[in-house]
Amino acid sequence: MGLHHVELWIADLESVREDWAWLLGRLGLMRLSVWPGGETWGDGGAYLTLTGSPNLAEGGHDRRRPGVNHLAFSAGDRAAVDAVMHDAPAHGWRPLYHDRYPHAGGPDHYAGWLENAAGFKVEVVADVA
Repeated sequence: MGLHHVELWIADLESVREDWAWLLGRLGLMRLSVWPGGETWGDGGAYLTLTGSPNLAEGGHDRRRPGVNHLAFSAGDRAAVDAVMHDAPAHGWRPLYHDRYPHAGGPDHYAGWLENAAGFKVEVVADVA
């Protein structure tokens, strides 16, 4: 048993499609399918689908409301996490928790957190050394 897939409903997919494409591709996922209202990314196991939402709630996405706060992705070694964090701002992702990077999750957790313009937060995590 395990996670099969995650589907994110996004208010304006076209405005963040390239942000997600850069990040997911950089983390080793492949675009498995694409259609006007969405796309699916994976690596042969669980997959992630990004879909334009047909039901736009007032105020848009807020990761602090009940629901999913963020997605965490394995990024490889510490150097890979550092490289993603360094390059992310040029691709629509704003680093979070600068003052505590790379140990915002605790002294034994090496990771970076990013947020895109639509307010989606992701964590890129280094493999355990």
